[in-house]
Amino acid sequence: MAIFHITRETRIPLVGCLYFGVIDRGTNLLQVRPSCICNLNCPFCSVDAGPDSRSRVTNYFVELEYLLDWIRQIAKFKGPGVECHIDSTGEPMLYHQIVELINALKEIDEVSVVSMQSNGTLLDTTKINALENAGLDRVNLSIMALNPVLAKQLAGVSWYDIEQIKDAAKKIAASQIDLLIAPVFLPGINDNEIPKLIEFSQEIGAGKIWPPIGIQKFEAHKLGRKPSGIKVQTWWKFYNRSIRAWEEQFSLKLMLRPQDFGIEKRPMLPLVFRKNEKTRVDIKGPGWIRGEQLGVAKDRVVSVLNCPVDAGLIRAKIVRLKHNIYVGMPY
Repeated sequence: MAIFHITRETRIPLVGCLYFGVIDRGTNLLQVRPSCICNLNCPFCSVDAGPDSRSRVTNYFVELEYLLDWIRQIAKFKGPGVECHIDSTGEPMLYHQIVELINALKEIDEVSVVSMQSNGTLLDTTKINALENAGLDRVNLSIMALNPVLAKQLAGVSWYDIEQIKDAAKKIAASQIDLLIAPVFLPGINDNEIPKLIEFSQEIGAGKIWPPIGIQKFEAHKLGRKPSGIKVQTWWKFYNRSIRAWEEQFSLKLMLRPQDFGIEKRPMLPLVFRKNEKTRVDIKGPGWIRGEQLGVAKDRVVSVLNCPVDAGLIRAKIVRLKHNIYVGMPY
């Protein structure tokens, strides 16, 4: 899979794309995506990530200082009390300057919290200490099962070691970094594992400041992967059957809301396009999936589908937009 480096010289903006840069969903939380490469092949992955991906053809790495310039501007627009959540369509620890990124984010006046998601496979004592010293506030650790066989199946790689992940979780919980265990509930697959994960989060002292566990609902996506045997729930059933039952069993709040993390609504960066608007887009780089190219218009990235390679300046229609993420089609 090709790796495309996004630098200041590429003139590719860092707002407008799902795969990299900064995503603003109209709150005080900014999703920071410095890269998108993944080392697992989870059979339930919503974005078909990992070495065995069937649809992805490009991974992105963003130049650190270029990324920080954009974050500083957006954080200033947002005002005090910003949380920068380093997430990815892959594993953030694969970004080679992750410690430097965290350290720099903590120095931004408007940023009060820096958090990060991780699958835990690259977290050892040395790296956890480095993250702690950089000022990382919380790790959202993705663990789907404690059963070794099932955990390996759900990671999609033969080398996955749940004991190593559990050890990393314990070390994080014992550090100054807060820990949130973040499983995806896969009905019909890891039903018996969720109670074990709730108990594990309590036993090791997760949730010093924020909740100890955040159970996520499985969603089937067009380009994602869907394991056989899974029963896709409605949101009503997820909350009112599964989550409420576990809340009663453990006398623990599991139905989490943005307020539990200090997330509040804030003005969103103004949209620069309307749906179905036609514009000229300058193609600047390869897309994430086959047949897609990255274009630039009005200082935003536009992911252009069904677009020829090296198309140059093209006419495109904005067919999808949400939270300043733009998808276009040539016309």
